[in-house]
Amino acid sequence: MKLQEYRSKEILARHGVPLLAGETATTPAEARAAAERIGGAVVVKAQVLVGGRGKAGGVKLAATPAEAEARAGDILGMDIKGITVQTVLVAPAADIAKEFYLGLILDRAARAITVIASAEGGVEIEETAKTNPGAILRLPLHPLLGLQEFETRRIGFFLGIPADLRRDFATVMRGLYAAFVESDADLAEINPLVVTDDGRLLALDAKITLDDSALPRHPDLEAMRDLNEEEPSEIAAREAGISFIKLDGSIGCMVNGAGLAMTTMDLVKLAGGEPANFLDIGGGAKADRVAAAFRIILDDPNVKAILVNIFGGITRGDEVAHGIVEARSQLHREVPMVVRIVGTNSDEAKPILARANLITADSLDDAAAKAVEAAR
Repeated sequence: MKLQEYRSKEILARHGVPLLAGETATTPAEARAAAERIGGAVVVKAQVLVGGRGKAGGVKLAATPAEAEARAGDILGMDIKGITVQTVLVAPAADIAKEFYLGLILDRAARAITVIASAEGGVEIEETAKTNPGAILRLPLHPLLGLQEFETRRIGFFLGIPADLRRDFATVMRGLYAAFVESDADLAEINPLVVTDDGRLLALDAKITLDDSALPRHPDLEAMRDLNEEEPSEIAAREAGISFIKLDGSIGCMVNGAGLAMTTMDLVKLAGGEPANFLDIGGGAKADRVAAAFRIILDDPNVKAILVNIFGGITRGDEVAHGIVEARSQLHREVPMVVRIVGTNSDEAKPILARANLITADSLDDAAAKAVEAAR
């Protein structure tokens, strides 16, 4: 789950990271009022969960409240990488002397939380990695000991933090690490971390991505979810208890088990098609969940066929077959459907599917090929 910049800043502020928080606004008038309360020059920033806001014109300076109102009017309603801006952050402007990048990621390859730091802040770190990889420090942290003071000093020396700001940098680094760990984050970054002309160290922008699996432990963070930027189908899937990710293909996939779902997607591609989604319906799926899965898949107008691939372990094949037949009768549009059910009660499932005139397959390769053909 990605958090908007202002939400990420709220979390960092709890852990003592110095920053210019600002206020959010959803109308130009609100932006003007926020600028009046802040006083002085402000920056008006689009709140969208994608990068490249500045390049797209979603970050603008304003010297007066009237100008802040005008800049907010320019940004609100703007389309940035397919997302419509509905909220802006109005924050105090800062005179920047130097910019840095500072981030933490859950590095599965290193099996550790890894610090990524660069003296080239204010730009996309991926671009720096391509053009100047030597400018990036990657420092895996011990999984039990966590961030140590000598590592904080090493990071500060690598970045070239001025001697009089190293104590402040240690506060920033400790706060970022604490925010990452306590929030069960996958990513936490400050970009840019700046030294201002008057010698302050500030986090001007922040991004935090949370581990969805840990959200039951963090209802306060779950409440920060921005539903305006999520796919309606993914919202519906979460409410139905279904693991779902929308993709760009034409073949909807309904599978039980994450590994089997990924294999199914691979074989669809091998057969010359493109999966429209990842969908793990889970074990013991009843007719109501099957119906919900179909509705979610068919909400995508690009779906031209559906491939159902069920392995019956906990799930009974005949029960799934009944659920498929019942759910199909409730669908708002008809597309070809290929069904493969193996495992528990798969033999009982076959006549149920045959009476419903559904396309069936015994092997996954055959099922994928039939689904690709049906989509054409």
